[in-house]
Amino acid sequence: MSKEDCIEVTGTVVEKFPSGLFSVQLDAERLVLAHLAGKLRRNRIRVLAGDRVTLEMSPYDLTKGRITYRHK
Repeated sequence: MSKEDCIEVTGTVVEKFPSGLFSVQLDAERLVLAHLAGKLRRNRIRVLAGDRVTLEMSPYDLTKGRITYRHK
């Protein structure tokens, strides 16, 4: 699967879990479990509940995603 196959959506972080996972409410009223992308983790970007984020999701599993950007 290449990078072009990913689905990009935006949502709001609802809850942060201790294991580095986040519960994200998408604009389409769907709840998704997501983790941080490597660049966000490497640059120590803090993501808290209430933050607006951009997710990448695989077309094969629409219940999990990767947070790639935190909006200001």
